[in-house]
Amino acid sequence: MTHILDRVRAHLRGHFAGEPDSASVTFLGTEPIEVLRFREWTDGPEGIVHYVSLGCSRHPMADPTEIRADPERGPRAEIVLRLRDPGPATGIARSLAIVASTPAVDGVVLDAGALIDLGSPLWTSPTGRVPFAAVLLGHSDIADLSLEPPRDPVKFLSATPITATEAAWVRLKGAEAMRQAWENDGVDVLDPKRPAAQPD
Repeated sequence: MTHILDRVRAHLRGHFAGEPDSASVTFLGTEPIEVLRFREWTDGPEGIVHYVSLGCSRHPMADPTEIRADPERGPRAEIVLRLRDPGPATGIARSLAIVASTPAVDGVVLDAGALIDLGSPLWTSPTGRVPFAAVLLGHSDIADLSLEPPRDPVKFLSATPITATEAAWVRLKGAEAMRQAWENDGVDVLDPKRPAAQPD
Protein backbone atom coordinates (compact mmCIF):
# COMPACT_ATOMS: atom_id res chain seq x y z
CA MET A 1 0.00 0.00 0.00
CA THR A 2 3.04 2.24 -0.21
CA HIS A 3 1.88 3.71 -3.53
CA ILE A 4 -1.35 4.95 -1.88
CA LEU A 5 0.65 6.81 0.74
CA ASP A 6 2.96 8.18 -1.95
CA ARG A 7 -0.08 9.59 -3.74
CA VAL A 8 -1.43 11.06 -0.50
CA ARG A 9 1.93 12.70 0.20
CA ALA A 10 2.07 14.20 -3.32
CA HIS A 11 -1.55 15.39 -2.97
CA LEU A 12 -0.70 17.18 0.28
CA ARG A 13 2.43 18.77 -1.16
CA GLY A 14 0.31 20.11 -4.00
CA HIS A 15 -2.30 21.49 -1.62
CA PHE A 16 0.19 23.24 0.67
CA ALA A 17 2.75 24.06 -2.06
CA GLY A 18 5.71 23.21 0.10
CA GLU A 19 7.82 20.55 1.75
CA PRO A 20 6.81 19.44 5.23
CA ASP A 21 8.73 18.45 8.31
CA SER A 22 7.85 14.93 9.36
CA ALA A 23 7.92 12.55 12.31
CA SER A 24 7.17 8.83 12.38
CA VAL A 25 5.20 7.30 15.24
CA THR A 26 4.80 3.55 15.78
CA PHE A 27 2.65 1.80 18.37
CA LEU A 28 3.13 -1.83 19.32
CA GLY A 29 1.44 -4.12 16.82
CA THR A 30 0.57 -1.39 14.30
CA GLU A 31 2.10 -0.02 11.11
CA PRO A 32 3.85 3.37 11.37
CA ILE A 33 1.91 6.61 11.16
CA GLU A 34 3.87 9.53 9.78
CA VAL A 35 2.86 13.05 10.80
CA LEU A 36 3.62 15.81 8.30
CA ARG A 37 3.89 19.40 9.47
CA PHE A 38 3.23 22.22 7.02
CA ARG A 39 3.68 25.85 8.04
CA GLU A 40 1.51 28.60 6.55
CA TRP A 41 2.70 32.13 7.16
CA THR A 42 0.09 34.85 7.52
CA ASP A 43 0.12 38.62 7.89
CA GLY A 44 -0.40 38.29 11.65
CA PRO A 45 2.22 37.64 14.33
CA GLU A 46 1.64 33.88 14.24
CA GLY A 47 1.56 31.48 11.34
CA ILE A 48 -0.76 28.48 11.13
CA VAL A 49 0.72 25.02 11.49
CA HIS A 50 -1.00 22.09 9.77
CA TYR A 51 -0.30 18.61 11.14
CA VAL A 52 -1.46 15.85 8.78
CA SER A 53 -1.37 12.11 9.37
CA LEU A 54 0.02 9.82 6.68
CA GLY A 55 -0.77 6.14 7.13
CA CYS A 56 -4.40 5.98 8.24
CA SER A 57 -5.49 5.63 4.59
CA ARG A 58 -3.12 2.69 4.01
CA HIS A 59 -6.10 0.36 4.49
CA PRO A 60 -9.87 0.96 4.28
CA MET A 61 -11.66 1.40 7.60
CA ALA A 62 -14.01 -1.45 8.46
CA ASP A 63 -16.92 -1.88 10.82
CA PRO A 64 -15.66 -4.19 13.61
CA THR A 65 -18.94 -6.15 13.46
CA GLU A 66 -18.14 -7.34 9.94
CA ILE A 67 -16.92 -10.92 9.85
CA ARG A 68 -14.40 -10.26 7.10
CA ALA A 69 -13.20 -6.83 6.02
CA ASP A 70 -12.87 -6.02 2.32
CA PRO A 71 -9.17 -5.27 1.68
CA GLU A 72 -9.99 -2.79 -1.12
CA ARG A 73 -13.42 -1.24 -0.55
CA GLY A 74 -14.31 0.98 2.37
CA PRO A 75 -13.78 4.55 3.58
CA ARG A 76 -10.23 5.88 3.85
CA ALA A 77 -9.12 9.00 5.68
CA GLU A 78 -6.24 11.05 7.00
CA ILE A 79 -6.47 13.51 9.88
CA VAL A 80 -5.62 17.22 9.76
CA LEU A 81 -4.97 19.27 12.92
CA ARG A 82 -4.56 23.06 12.45
CA LEU A 83 -3.27 25.43 15.12
CA ARG A 84 -1.92 28.91 15.33
CA ASP A 85 1.77 28.33 16.04
CA PRO A 86 1.74 26.60 19.45
CA GLY A 87 5.41 27.38 20.10
CA PRO A 88 7.51 24.86 22.05
CA ALA A 89 4.70 22.32 22.45
CA THR A 90 5.49 18.61 22.53
CA GLY A 91 3.35 15.54 21.89
CA ILE A 92 1.14 16.85 19.08
CA ALA A 93 2.49 14.34 16.52
CA ARG A 94 1.98 11.43 18.91
CA SER A 95 -1.60 12.49 19.72
CA LEU A 96 -2.47 12.87 16.04
CA ALA A 97 -0.95 9.45 15.34
CA ILE A 98 -3.12 7.95 18.09
CA VAL A 99 -6.24 9.39 16.44
CA ALA A 100 -5.11 8.16 13.01
CA SER A 101 -4.42 4.67 14.34
CA THR A 102 -7.81 4.17 16.01
CA PRO A 103 -9.28 2.39 12.95
CA ALA A 104 -6.50 -0.23 13.11
CA VAL A 105 -6.36 -0.48 16.90
CA ASP A 106 -10.01 -0.08 17.94
CA GLY A 107 -11.95 -0.76 14.74
CA VAL A 108 -13.29 2.81 14.68
CA VAL A 109 -14.54 4.22 11.37
CA LEU A 110 -13.52 7.88 11.41
CA ASP A 111 -15.92 10.39 9.89
CA ALA A 112 -17.08 13.99 10.26
CA GLY A 113 -18.80 14.48 13.61
CA ALA A 114 -16.87 11.76 15.43
CA LEU A 115 -15.51 12.53 18.89
CA ILE A 116 -12.19 10.88 19.75
CA ASP A 117 -11.23 11.19 23.43
CA LEU A 118 -7.60 10.49 24.24
CA GLY A 119 -8.10 10.87 27.97
CA SER A 120 -4.96 12.98 28.46
CA PRO A 121 -3.72 16.36 27.16
CA LEU A 122 -3.10 16.44 23.40
CA TRP A 123 0.24 18.13 23.99
CA THR A 124 2.34 19.64 26.76
CA SER A 125 3.54 23.21 26.90
CA PRO A 126 6.07 24.95 29.14
CA THR A 127 3.79 27.98 29.23
CA GLY A 128 0.94 26.30 31.11
CA ARG A 129 -1.63 23.54 31.40
CA VAL A 130 -3.19 22.25 28.17
CA PRO A 131 -6.96 21.70 28.61
CA PHE A 132 -7.57 19.77 25.38
CA ALA A 133 -7.87 15.98 25.71
CA ALA A 134 -10.15 15.12 22.77
CA VAL A 135 -10.75 16.07 19.15
CA LEU A 136 -13.93 16.65 17.18
CA LEU A 137 -13.65 15.52 13.57
CA GLY A 138 -15.09 17.49 10.69
CA HIS A 139 -14.56 18.31 7.03
CA SER A 140 -11.30 20.02 6.03
CA ASP A 141 -10.56 22.25 3.04
CA ILE A 142 -8.31 19.59 1.46
CA ALA A 143 -9.97 17.97 -1.55
CA ASP A 144 -10.61 14.23 -1.55
CA LEU A 145 -7.99 12.14 -3.32
CA SER A 146 -9.49 9.71 -5.83
CA LEU A 147 -7.96 6.23 -6.05
CA GLU A 148 -8.27 3.54 -8.66
CA PRO A 149 -11.61 1.65 -8.49
CA PRO A 150 -12.85 -0.16 -6.54
CA ARG A 151 -11.06 1.81 -3.82
CA ASP A 152 -12.90 4.67 -2.13
CA PRO A 153 -11.30 8.14 -2.22
CA VAL A 154 -9.15 9.34 0.66
CA LYS A 155 -10.92 12.00 2.73
CA PHE A 156 -9.05 14.53 4.88
CA LEU A 157 -10.85 15.09 8.16
CA SER A 158 -10.16 18.10 10.35
CA ALA A 159 -9.48 17.45 14.04
CA THR A 160 -10.46 20.31 16.36
CA PRO A 161 -8.99 20.11 19.87
CA ILE A 162 -11.71 20.30 22.53
CA THR A 163 -11.85 20.42 26.31
CA ALA A 164 -13.55 17.90 28.62
CA THR A 165 -16.46 20.35 29.06
CA GLU A 166 -16.87 20.67 25.30
CA ALA A 167 -16.60 16.88 24.82
CA ALA A 168 -19.43 16.41 27.31
CA TRP A 169 -21.49 18.97 25.37
CA VAL A 170 -20.85 17.09 22.10
CA ARG A 171 -22.04 13.83 23.69
CA LEU A 172 -25.16 15.56 24.97
CA LYS A 173 -26.10 17.84 22.07
CA GLY A 174 -24.05 16.72 19.07
CA ALA A 175 -21.19 18.07 16.96
CA GLU A 176 -23.20 20.71 15.08
CA ALA A 177 -24.48 22.23 18.33
CA MET A 178 -20.88 22.56 19.50
CA ARG A 179 -19.80 24.24 16.28
CA GLN A 180 -22.75 26.64 16.54
CA ALA A 181 -21.75 27.47 20.13
CA TRP A 182 -18.21 28.27 18.98
CA GLU A 183 -19.58 30.56 16.29
CA ASN A 184 -21.98 32.26 18.73
CA ASP A 185 -19.19 32.82 21.26
CA GLY A 186 -16.65 33.98 18.65
CA VAL A 187 -14.27 31.18 19.62
CA ASP A 188 -11.11 30.86 17.54
CA VAL A 189 -10.68 27.07 17.50
CA LEU A 190 -7.20 27.45 15.98
CA ASP A 191 -5.94 29.23 19.11
CA PRO A 192 -3.97 26.72 21.22
CA LYS A 193 -4.53 28.92 24.29
CA ARG A 194 -8.25 29.50 23.84
CA PRO A 195 -10.69 29.04 26.73
CA ALA A 196 -13.45 26.48 26.59
CA ALA A 197 -16.76 27.56 25.09
CA GLN A 198 -19.59 27.95 27.58
CA PRO A 199 -22.69 26.88 25.64
CA ASP A 200 -26.11 27.39 27.17
